[in-house]
Amino acid sequence: MNWKVKKYSELSLDEFHDIIQLRIEVFVIEQNCPYQDLDGKDKKAHHLFCKNNNGEIIATSRILPEGISYKEVAIGRIVTSEKARGTGLGHELLEKSMNFCKEEFGIGPIRLSAQKHLENYYNRHNFFSTGKEYLEDGIPHIEMLFKP
Repeated sequence: MNWKVKKYSELSLDEFHDIIQLRIEVFVIEQNCPYQDLDGKDKKAHHLFCKNNNGEIIATSRILPEGISYKEVAIGRIVTSEKARGTGLGHELLEKSMNFCKEEFGIGPIRLSAQKHLENYYNRHNFFSTGKEYLEDGIPHIEMLFKP
């Protein structure tokens, strides 16, 4: 597995294409949820991604500095390819995302918006509900916070 973190301006056209393709495969097609994925925040983000041995992007997250989505640093668009699920790659993706946040922005709180059914997954990484639950594109979500 080959992990990289790049700012938007450092991504190649192919990398950005493949990141968006994976997000659309999962969030739009698999979850049958048409929504506007490109929201302008990608240009302000760091993109962490993992390529398999065939050069395919199979996992990615978007890391935003404080003040873009929330007052805290945020991790979002956390996704793994269907063929990579059940391998522990998702946990590795979140751990690497959190480690990057600490290295780049210092030790501080990290906020994310999670699909409600994944709350226990994020609890295992010490993200806990802020109590804010809401529907986003027809899917129950929960706002979660990691406090060091």
